[in-house]
Amino acid sequence: MNKLYVVGMGPGAYEEMTVRAVKILEQCQVIVGYTLYVDLIREHFSEKEFLTTPMRREIERCRLALKTAQAGRTTAMICSGDAGVYGMSGVLLEMSRDYPEAEIEIVPGVTAAVSGAACLGAPLMHDFAVISLSDLMTPWELIERRLRSAAEADFVICLYNPSSRKRSDYLKRACDILLHFRKAGSLCGVVRNIAREGMTSRVCTLEELREMKTDMFTTVFIGNSGTKQVNGHLVTPRGYSL
Repeated sequence: MNKLYVVGMGPGAYEEMTVRAVKILEQCQVIVGYTLYVDLIREHFSEKEFLTTPMRREIERCRLALKTAQAGRTTAMICSGDAGVYGMSGVLLEMSRDYPEAEIEIVPGVTAAVSGAACLGAPLMHDFAVISLSDLMTPWELIERRLRSAAEADFVICLYNPSSRKRSDYLKRACDILLHFRKAGSLCGVVRNIAREGMTSRVCTLEELREMKTDMFTTVFIGNSGTKQVNGHLVTPRGYSL
């Protein structure tokens, strides 16, 4: 069976994986993934063969998974969150034309926007936009345009990859754009290491967010004009009569 499953493993904890994802990984012979993600699940699937590559070796990782599946071994490529949200499913499907005998199946997972929102309360109850601040694949000018458009339309905004060592000021730059459309006191939320050891979360204002230190393991939420704080939770009302 030349099967390749692309599995969204959720935010990191075994308990956050879907039942289907766990069952798929249990039946696979080989699990392929970024080293950090493999380390998060290795103890739960210790009898499997693991193939890993470091960060920024995504194409090599995908090729490794496709070759393994085409060779007749049931294989899973794991991705954090959901495999189709800034994950590897699109790349694998594009590359699959060179591996016609490998049959690909996508297994969804819980993306950081959803798991992070649950930590804060209910900030995504109404329309929202998800934007990555990483300009590795997307020009910063396009990211700026998307930020302006989402802010002007009063979307709740969820930011992935808010900053890194090389992009230490990107969140501040994003906040400066948003402050043209949102009040300085607009409510925001920050969650780091979702469902992993050392997880932290806090509610803050947009002005406070501008000065905050974040990293690639942080997910940021910027509320819309109606977002409020209720008993310590971030809530974006949808308009139900209460």
